[in-house]
Amino acid sequence: MRGADQNGKNTVLDTESYIDFVHFFLALFSLDVFEPGMSAGKIMLGLLMHNIPSIIMAVLLVIAWKKEIVGAVGYFEAGLLYNGIVIFNIVNSGLQWYLAISWSLIIAGPLFIIGILFLINWKKRNEMH
Repeated sequence: MRGADQNGKNTVLDTESYIDFVHFFLALFSLDVFEPGMSAGKIMLGLLMHNIPSIIMAVLLVIAWKKEIVGAVGYFEAGLLYNGIVIFNIVNSGLQWYLAISWSLIIAGPLFIIGILFLINWKKRNEMH
């Protein structure tokens, strides 16, 4: 994601740190698998299950590093998918609507921002060629 213009400055933003933060942030949600008395096997399975979204986002990131449009579409769709899941859960559970907004801002918001940054970088790169 580091493209330089004619003056040697970055064309967009240095998104590597931001993307790393989001993946680390998603992985933090897996820490609730640690409970007293759980076997190592159950903990490992719990960590794997909780980190599937982070793993998918990391694979998407590897692909998107070469093809920015894949990152733009993929991260944006991941945000939409998460919003859809949250809305479905809110409607079916009877929880308050403001929970959906707060959950979506926390998880899907950064995904949308990353998708937008990939899209901006893809457009800038196409303008340069």
